[in-house]
Amino acid sequence: MTTKDVATRFQELANEGKFQAIQEELFSQDAESIEPATGMSIGMKNAKGLDAIKEKGRLFNEQVEEMHGGYSSEPVVGGNYFSVAMGMEVTMKGAGRMSLDEIAVYEVKEGKITKEQFFY
Repeated sequence: MTTKDVATRFQELANEGKFQAIQEELFSQDAESIEPATGMSIGMKNAKGLDAIKEKGRLFNEQVEEMHGGYSSEPVVGGNYFSVAMGMEVTMKGAGRMSLDEIAVYEVKEGKITKEQFFY
């Protein structure tokens, strides 16, 4: 798949709320996930390898008390990269309700996402 193909499929799955399917179908086994150096107070850390990325998602979901909604913008494709604006309205355990908004940049090689990096 081309980067545009991956971005299009990403958007289809994101619109259906199928983020685990995105990882299973579109991520390479050795993908990495990079958070900002400042990080969020909810403890998200960088992860290397699909299993570690899945664990990172599981740990985040454990901190969610209630999900109120979310969005993912249309992807913008440039070369081997695409980006989306993403966000959610969520109640975190012990932290209350909040809006989380970010820009996510994905690198694609050989038809698979090899890196995701978040900016917030």
